[in-house]
Amino acid sequence: MDVRDFDFDLPAELIAQEPIADRTSARLLAVDRATGTLTHAHVTALPELLRAGDLIVVNNTKVFPARLLGHRVPSGGAVECLLVTRQPSNTHRMHFGSTSDAESDAVEQTWEALMHPGQKLHPGARVTFAGIHPIYGEVLDQKFFGRRLIRLWTEDGTPLSDAIDAIGHVPLPPYIKRDDRSADRDRYQTVFARARGSVAAPTAGLHFTPDLIAALADRGIERAEITLHVGYGTFQPVRVDRVEDHRIEAERYEVSDATAGAVNRALADRRRVIAVGTTTTRTLEAVGYAHDGRLVAGSGTTDLFIYPGFEFRIVSGLLTNFHMPKSSLLMLVSAFAGRTLVRSAYDAAVAARYRFYSYGDAMLIL
Repeated sequence: MDVRDFDFDLPAELIAQEPIADRTSARLLAVDRATGTLTHAHVTALPELLRAGDLIVVNNTKVFPARLLGHRVPSGGAVECLLVTRQPSNTHRMHFGSTSDAESDAVEQTWEALMHPGQKLHPGARVTFAGIHPIYGEVLDQKFFGRRLIRLWTEDGTPLSDAIDAIGHVPLPPYIKRDDRSADRDRYQTVFARARGSVAAPTAGLHFTPDLIAALADRGIERAEITLHVGYGTFQPVRVDRVEDHRIEAERYEVSDATAGAVNRALADRRRVIAVGTTTTRTLEAVGYAHDGRLVAGSGTTDLFIYPGFEFRIVSGLLTNFHMPKSSLLMLVSAFAGRTLVRSAYDAAVAARYRFYSYGDAMLIL
């Protein structure tokens, strides 16, 4: 399958640079897979577009301020560091920001990070990130695609995680061409966010408010939560020509007993399971694929790449934002709704001037 089959023309002015004031006032393109019908609405209409007995599943991961701005030592040259994957010193297991109590209290951690300017940051290079709780760093190793292994520490006794939270910047996606602001700490976070660990928001969840959640409950629509900590791989370009040759980075997930029970009851009752976002979809389908179409509680990592031809076993509805051309996220949506129908929906969204990507509008596929 050719990656170029997932390309489309997107005017740059449709890439949302700012969030809208009211989360639920975002536009919503409803797509009916059975009939191919496209309906223009707003997120506030979600309770009417769903039905009693539907189960929506959301991702409760929390974005942490993973972008550090500082200087090289001793030259003083500017340095940017995006924390990607934390590696505890006593193990090679991967973590994505989430920590045990002991690890949260640590004043030193080792991270895989994207660093700029990479050509000047060789092993042994020292950096510092100033602020109320300064952070110091030493590059330990060079890795692929500009990544570095870096040791970070504080010298004032502040746990490193607390120092990162204090002086770090919200890791806005690279297609948002502005610096982050204090308001982004709230706006680039879902109302479900509880489990610290993502470098990117599960953006379909950004449209929800307490009032919308209450309206869904009044309608008889159930809600459950999973955790998938979103890594930088969500922004990784597809660098191959054939879709089947692409690989995505592993991300850590957790499914509770309550969520597994709720999903399995919905499946047994033939009620719809509506995934809020591609991260939720990947988690549900990865676990379902490993357990013959049932959800099982537990935690682990998944590198499941969903593209056309994939057989969905759990998800029967999807709420998602509009994604980048030739991206793995667009391939997932095309696997769920069909490439032709998704292309028609995207063409309609462009013609109607929908807002794209993280701070943009949404699409509901049923």
